[in-house]
Amino acid sequence: MRTADFDFDLPEDRIALRPVEPRDSARLLVVQEGALRDAAVRDLPGFLRAGDALVFNDTRVIPARLSGRRERPNPEGGLLTVEVEATLHHRDAPDRWSAFMKPGKRIKPGDTVRFGDLAATVLAKGEDGLIDLAFDRSGPKLDAAIRDVGVMPLPPYIAAKRPEDDRDLSDYQTVFAAHDGSVAAPTAGLHFTPDLLARLAEAGVTTHAVTLHVGAGTFLPVKADDTADHRMHSEWGEVSADTAAALNAVHARGGRIVCVGTTSLRLLESATAEDGTIGAFHGDTAIFITPGYVFRAVDVLMTNFHLPRSTLFMLVSAFAGLETMKAAYTHAIVESYRFYSYGDGSLLFRSR
Repeated sequence: MRTADFDFDLPEDRIALRPVEPRDSARLLVVQEGALRDAAVRDLPGFLRAGDALVFNDTRVIPARLSGRRERPNPEGGLLTVEVEATLHHRDAPDRWSAFMKPGKRIKPGDTVRFGDLAATVLAKGEDGLIDLAFDRSGPKLDAAIRDVGVMPLPPYIAAKRPEDDRDLSDYQTVFAAHDGSVAAPTAGLHFTPDLLARLAEAGVTTHAVTLHVGAGTFLPVKADDTADHRMHSEWGEVSADTAAALNAVHARGGRIVCVGTTSLRLLESATAEDGTIGAFHGDTAIFITPGYVFRAVDVLMTNFHLPRSTLFMLVSAFAGLETMKAAYTHAIVESYRFYSYGDGSLLFRSR
C-alpha cells in the first residue's frame, strides 16, 4: 500500500505534553463495527465481559537518552571532539547496545564516545541509522552506569516542546512496569490505576503479562513510498509458556483476548501459529502489520492515538479497517481528544 494512504493532519495543540490525573480519567474512543462512542478509560469494564483476558506489557522504561562527546585522535595531536546524543535502542549483548545517535554523520567505527565516566567504542554503523556500541562495562554494572548518566527518553514530539523533568520519571512508567529494557513506554498501559484493575477483576476480566522491550524505532516515520519497502527494527520479547496456555484456555472458553497496547499485540501475533494457537516465545520480533494482515490471536485492542504515516497507524488500520480509523481520527481531532504518548486512548474491536 502507499504510505500516503495513512497520512492525516493533526493540529499541534492536540499533542498532549502531560498526562491527565488520575490516569483513568483520560478519554476513550470506542470503535466497534464502524460505530464511534465517546467514553472514558474508567468505563473500560463496561465494554468487556466476564471471561475476557487483558494482556499488558510489563516492560520498564530505562533512562535511555545519553548525552556525551565523541572523541577521535587528531593527526596533529590531541583529540577531535564533538557533542553527541545517543538514544539506546536494542541490547545486543551484556556490554553492547545499538543506538540512534545525533549527529550521526559525525560518527564512524573506531570512535570513542564518553557519557560522563561511561565510555563506549563504535563498532559499526548501519545503513538503517543504527550504531553499534561496545561499552567499557557489562551486565548490572552497565545498567547502573546508564541509570546514573541517562535521562528518561521522552518522545521527540514532547521533547521538542519541553525538557524532561522529575515528574516524567513516574508519568512515563506504567503500573505494570517490572522488567527493565524499554526505551519508550507502552503508552496504552499508562492509563491504568490500581482502582481500575480492581474493578476489571470484579467484572471477571483476568490480567496477563507479556514483555516486549520497546525500541527507539517506534518513533521513526515510514520513509518509503510503498509500505512493502519499509524495514522494521527488531525488538526483544517474551511470552511465557504459562501465559500462552492461559490465553489459549481463554479462547477455548469463548473469552476474548484484549491487548493493552500495540506492543503486546505485536508480540502475541508473533507468538501465534496459523491455527490460532499461542505458543511460548523468547527472542526478537520485527513483525510489520498492515491492512490485509489476518489476525490470529487478538480480538480487542486498547491503544493511544498514533502518528500519521506511522507503522502503528497502519497496524490499527489493519485491525479495525482503514476507512474506519480515518473516520475515528477525524472524530478525535474534531472532539479535541489528546494525542500520542500522554494522550487519550481508543478501544478497537477487530473488524474481521
